[in-house]
Amino acid sequence: HVQLVESGGGSVQAGESLRLSCAASGNTLYVYPMAWFRHVSGKECEGVAFVDGTGNTAVADSVKGRFTISQDNAENTLYLQMNRLKPEDTAMYYCAAAISRRCGSLVEADFDDWGQGTQVTVS
Repeated sequence: HVQLVESGGGSVQAGESLRLSCAASGNTLYVYPMAWFRHVSGKECEGVAFVDGTGNTAVADSVKGRFTISQDNAENTLYLQMNRLKPEDTAMYYCAAAISRRCGSLVEADFDDWGQGTQVTVS
């Protein structure tokens, strides 16, 4: 298993940017898929972006062109750069690791380990 701790959330105005970080310990990040999810109370969890074990990335259509996922293997940290934020991006953001998979995914059930989340509020 891997322990994940998110940071970087906050309250911003529409159009501004935030960068979320997810620090991992207990295992190295780059050997298995990682992803960012977001959740709004009363709604289903939404997969936002993933990076697979070979470095390929993908983002959800709802954030395409605005959000970028990346990872720093030396720092064992996953990032989500969020630009041109909109009020509908308001959510709790979680990073997750799919340590039993090889291929990237935006399906919540595919992920084994989760962080505690960081809140992003856009007004």
